Amino acid sequence: MLGADKPGTRIRPAVFGRRTREEATMRLDCAIVTGSTSGIGLGIAQRLAASGYGIVLNGFGEAREIGKLCQDLADEHGVAVIHSPADMRDAAEIEGMIELALHEFSRIAVLVNNAGVQFTAPVHAFPVGQWDSIMAINLTAAFHTIRTVLPPMLAAGSGRIVNIASIHGLVASREKAAYVAAKHGLVGLTKVVALETAGRGITCNAICPGWVLTPLVEKQIADRAVQAGTSIDAAKQALLAEKQPSGEFVTAEQIGDLVVFLSSPAADQLTGQALAVDGGWTAQ
Repeated sequence: MLGADKPGTRIRPAVFGRRTREEATMRLDCAIVTGSTSGIGLGIAQRLAASGYGIVLNGFGEAREIGKLCQDLADEHGVAVIHSPADMRDAAEIEGMIELALHEFSRIAVLVNNAGVQFTAPVHAFPVGQWDSIMAINLTAAFHTIRTVLPPMLAAGSGRIVNIASIHGLVASREKAAYVAAKHGLVGLTKVVALETAGRGITCNAICPGWVLTPLVEKQIADRAVQAGTSIDAAKQALLAEKQPSGEFVTAEQIGDLVVFLSSPAADQLTGQALAVDGGWTAQ
């Protein structure tokens, strides 16, 4: 039995958006997006909501701000939205998040594993605690969400799983041992799940973005500007020039649109793929 005292396992979350008696009876297909109170995850959630999915947001933040975020998303797109603060390092809380989704919606149609953290240091100086945390959130959490959501998806005979990996799931960079290892692992997990669910109405794919202007990347840019003694704009251009030939950042909205495509009938035969959205990074 899932513990009611866990923040991610409450059976009666706040529900925002259209939930008349008729709609509550009809229920809705939902999309779970981990790490979705900001950045890439929020961009994905917004695009999925615009496509008519009920949304399960996940992430930490101040309760009032998250409540407003949920209400705004519900009002804009006319769908039900709930929030789970489940800690992605905790398997029981992840299971509780899935239980919430199944309780509030007719079925889980889409699972997007987006939650991620970063830390940089040379391998010989990499803090063990940081390694463990990155592995837990960036890789092991996806294993727990997938293993928990697959039984109801298999029972329904349909489902879409999208893992937001990174270009670092395909290539490496210095001082990112844990991140690169976790993202490579996530691409491998994607392929195994795709094989195990092939022909059963479920697809599993990974999206591997290059540089996206998220708070995580903005911090790296700010650190780079300080180290180089340059402006933020100069640091941005230097970062892009090193790896991303397009000279432009990938946007969260572009990634969200790709998730919507992967969730559509047009992508029924697209599974087990690691799709690079990288402005030409891996073409070099």
